[in-house]
Amino acid sequence: QVQLVESGGGLVQAGDSLRLSCAASGLTLSIYTMAWFRQAPGKEREFVSAINWSGGSTYYADSVEGRFTISRDNRKNTVYLQMNSLKPEDTAVYYCAARPGRSYYTERAKYATWGQGTQVTVSS
Repeated sequence: QVQLVESGGGLVQAGDSLRLSCAASGLTLSIYTMAWFRQAPGKEREFVSAINWSGGSTYYADSVEGRFTISRDNRKNTVYLQMNSLKPEDTAVYYCAARPGRSYYTERAKYATWGQGTQVTVSS
């Protein structure tokens, strides 16, 4: 059974930083492309960032480019999202997602495995 568990969310002020973690079990993380999505109330889940199987290639939505950094530690079966210079518009539930293979995708439907989400709230 594959399971992804996110942690690290919380309530912060604009300009603060958070680091989200996604702990994976039941899979060999090194063969999976991993991604972060987020969903604000009443809105569709949107792509935030992705990282390929080796960690050598990373991808970011324009809205977070330069502020967020995705990384992975395959030995620990964990993916991270370092979020700096947080803005109120970053407020959302953040979800970790996984798909087998080498390519990343921005579409939600391309990822079959999801975590439960962790809430990030940024106040102004």
